[in-house]
Amino acid sequence: KGQILASLFFEPSTRTRLSFETAMLRLGGEVVTVADPKTSSTAKGESLHDTIKTVEGYADLIVLRHPQIGAAEEAAAATDKPILNAGDGAGQHPTQSLLDLYTIEKEKGTADGLTISLAGDLKNGRTVHSLVDLLTLFDVKFYFVAPPALRMPEEIVAKLKTKGIKVTETESLEEALAASDVLYMTRIQRERFADPAEYERLKGAYVLNRALLEKAKEGITIMHPLPRVNEIATDVDEYAGAAYFRQSANGVPVRMALLALVTGKA
Repeated sequence: KGQILASLFFEPSTRTRLSFETAMLRLGGEVVTVADPKTSSTAKGESLHDTIKTVEGYADLIVLRHPQIGAAEEAAAATDKPILNAGDGAGQHPTQSLLDLYTIEKEKGTADGLTISLAGDLKNGRTVHSLVDLLTLFDVKFYFVAPPALRMPEEIVAKLKTKGIKVTETESLEEALAASDVLYMTRIQRERFADPAEYERLKGAYVLNRALLEKAKEGITIMHPLPRVNEIATDVDEYAGAAYFRQSANGVPVRMALLALVTGKA
């Protein structure tokens, strides 16, 4: 209570921005926000460093989403105020991984012993990068489902194998569905493509519908960080294991806990 959160979003967001702001308000704090970089001094050429140095004078902590990989680290170097990474380009999305783990444990009881498939744009999807990092703390097996151009970065795969974690890379969503306890679908990220034709070629690479779901392991949980485009058909929404909207709602309590921890109110 009495503390102010600065919400700085230089890329589009619905769930992350609103859940952080809701979390701060539910804790009794206040929020100031930049939701569109076109309306900030960034549009005039101001550097990230100078933006952070300015905003630290207005707020007690800062949530930052930025298109540049490493932006949160750069921001943290510019201020003594806490910086929470709400997504840095195609890099990481650590608070999403926390709510994803929370969702897995609520839906399945534990992450230990699970086979977890991640499907879609594994190259550019920051949510999958962070989730895989976090899940290395548990006894899990992975299926990585992606077309060759969008495979999980090799350094991430190599790190997992070094830790003795079983990883299966495949282009077959059907193969992964049959073996998995959790399927984590992602959209093909149009904003990361330099060539629109390449995006058009790949955007429909994987589509989960009810007919395909019938081939999945019994009791599979379906997750998605959202937004979805066309990769999960709406006929999947009525499936009891479709957890993606519950997953989204979990962002509020998880981010409340994180804000309480960072502000010393936990």
